[in-house]
Amino acid sequence: MTLPSAQVALVSGTEWPWLQSAMEMACYKSRTWSVAVTRPPGRPPVLPKVATRTPAPTPHSVTLARAFTLQTLLRWGAADRSHDAAAVVSELLTNALRHALPATAGDRPDVRGRIRLGLIAADYVVLCAVADPSSSAPVLRQPDWLDESGRGLHLVDSLSDEWGYCATPAEAGKVVWATFTATRQPQPQLDLGPG
Repeated sequence: MTLPSAQVALVSGTEWPWLQSAMEMACYKSRTWSVAVTRPPGRPPVLPKVATRTPAPTPHSVTLARAFTLQTLLRWGAADRSHDAAAVVSELLTNALRHALPATAGDRPDVRGRIRLGLIAADYVVLCAVADPSSSAPVLRQPDWLDESGRGLHLVDSLSDEWGYCATPAEAGKVVWATFTATRQPQPQLDLGPG
């Protein structure tokens, strides 16, 4: 698999190799993300905006992650897709908490750093990523109509432009990511009144 070389330099050298992997896979799979983060030869690459959190392994962390996503995307000018992204982050984090942590995760402080949330904005495209310690692939399944759960990835699939997963580098686990194309926001004009 060949990944665009311009992409690799964007976040390299940071403490987020798991997020770098998600960016590279999104760049490979999503044409929109690839166009947003790469530039023609001779033009410098656009450095993305990056925000990360390490949620606690508790159900309340889903609410906090949702609020963090909404506030961050509003600040970045991607408010038109912020609710879609927040819903997807909620589903990805809920799945990580339910399926990727050992049953005793709440009792073990060493597991707290094992789920991570990352948001990246490059130009008008946003990537949301959740890393967890499980190497089990997320499976889009058809739940029975009486099932009370099992529809989260359907929501992720319907709200995001693209989604996927990749292995985390140098450690066990995976990163599940989703991309969103935001409307380009015009820069606000100052109204100085009559001249």
